[in-house]
Amino acid sequence: MTHVVVAMSGGVDSSVAAVLLKEQGYQVSGMMLRLWSEPGKENSNRCCTPDAMSQARRVAARLDIPFYVVDAKEIFKKTVVQSFLDGYAQALTPNPCLVCNRHIRWEFLLNQALALGADFMATGHYVRLKLAEDGTRQLLRAFDPAKDQSYVLSVLRQDQLQKALFPVGDYPKPEIRRIAEAHGLAVAKRPDSQDLCFLAGEDYRHFLQRNAPEILIPGEIVNRAGQVLGRHTGLANYTIGQRKGLGLASAIPLYVLGKTAATNQLIVGGAAELGARELLATGVNWQSGQSPLGLFRAEVKTRYTAQAAGGWVTPLEGSSQAAVVFDSPQRDITPGQAAVFYDGDQVLGGGVIVQFK
Repeated sequence: MTHVVVAMSGGVDSSVAAVLLKEQGYQVSGMMLRLWSEPGKENSNRCCTPDAMSQARRVAARLDIPFYVVDAKEIFKKTVVQSFLDGYAQALTPNPCLVCNRHIRWEFLLNQALALGADFMATGHYVRLKLAEDGTRQLLRAFDPAKDQSYVLSVLRQDQLQKALFPVGDYPKPEIRRIAEAHGLAVAKRPDSQDLCFLAGEDYRHFLQRNAPEILIPGEIVNRAGQVLGRHTGLANYTIGQRKGLGLASAIPLYVLGKTAATNQLIVGGAAELGARELLATGVNWQSGQSPLGLFRAEVKTRYTAQAAGGWVTPLEGSSQAAVVFDSPQRDITPGQAAVFYDGDQVLGGGVIVQFK
């Protein structure tokens, strides 16, 4: 019998993933990560709280499947939390979910599952898989576009996709809750987690103030001409496109246009100055395992919640970089976030934005 380990979180999506796989005849085990929390905030994290652990255990018991807990506190702190702090120190706006999926869930946890004898690992992510004629596995957007999570799984390599299952991606979210209720799972009405797990539901700025106050260095707010308009409280406290909280008196609304780490300057301007048509992404992962040959058309998504926009993508030969030229200017392109390339519903790959213009 094919053995699948389900990465459980105590939420409804991963719980129903286990239900669906068991109904499909797989041998199912549950596995949950114990992640790092700030001391004293273990009960308020968005993931892996004692309550979430108890919920997952109860689901596993009701489904009569084995349940394992894996301690990932140190590797999570060193990999995910540290990259979050390092990103802000470099005047980026990092996306720790990309790092977590790349290194924690689909490397560390997958290896734990394989060591247990699993053939596949499944998660409650809203994405779909398709087997191509050449034997590669393609990652597709979810059936429910409002829940699609393909953006944060653009980091998966082909060898990882070959070991992956995503049972809930073919369902709308209300149906997932109905399945949970039908199986008597107490998590059926459990609210979705929206925030970064280790922020414990608070503003990321408070986390930075406690854990990396040295990066919050005040500096100048300038316009594109270099004119000093005021002072900022630390580049990490701002993001591209931000309008509120700048503390500036102006006849027109001002927005954050960019951040310059070398001079510790925050660049602002009017709405007409927002937007860029080009970006450069690095660390690009092509999910097929092969870089496309030359220029190609794609829909490109630059933030998890952004709409994909049409443009031309050029893989840069001899590097893991790709350049994108959009059909029209895009607001809020943000270094540190991912640029993810789509062909229809299929994810082609993605990389971290490092420049835009």
